[in-house]
Amino acid sequence: MAADYPRMIRELLAFYDLAGKTVLAVGGGGGALIEYGRAAGRVLALDVDPAALDKLRENLRLAGLEDKFEPVLGDFFKAELKADVVLFEFSLHEMPDPAAAVERALTMAPDVVVFDHWPGSPWTFLAGEDLKVAASWAALGRFPAARTESHEGIQSFTKYDELEEKVRHLGEPALSRIETYRGKTDIRIPMSYGLALVRRADIKP
Repeated sequence: MAADYPRMIRELLAFYDLAGKTVLAVGGGGGALIEYGRAAGRVLALDVDPAALDKLRENLRLAGLEDKFEPVLGDFFKAELKADVVLFEFSLHEMPDPAAAVERALTMAPDVVVFDHWPGSPWTFLAGEDLKVAASWAALGRFPAARTESHEGIQSFTKYDELEEKVRHLGEPALSRIETYRGKTDIRIPMSYGLALVRRADIKP
């Protein structure tokens, strides 16, 4: 396990009460954090990647959570979905226009929770996502956050091949930046991440 997902799920549930709520999880494919769904009423897991949704379905089957999640293939900016809360599941930094994404989310639910990498994280630099992460949090700063918090975690890999597999889909510069770990074992890379809550009721007309 690269990251301590159980801990991250606990932090999410402590940050925002999902009990009985319909959650629109943006970037919800894959399924690394699906255990939060046990607390929710229903999760609409929206992803643009069919392979990620296939992986999600398999993880839901293994976890016995198929009745809680509805995998949805589609473009976030075109999806006509409503929920109690929109959860950007480590996906806001992947949006071409993060500010527009938050604005769109606020039309889909009264609350928006962003769970994403934190600016300045060593992991996001190695993954080549540092500029996108910084831009997404800068965009989020345009909205009045009801609450924000940051956490420190670790990405762990027993050998270099596992790290390479983790970042392969990110292409360059990620693959070149991880070269410093080639041949090493028991690799531990600091990963900062954060949570933010934006409420429609706090947005001034």
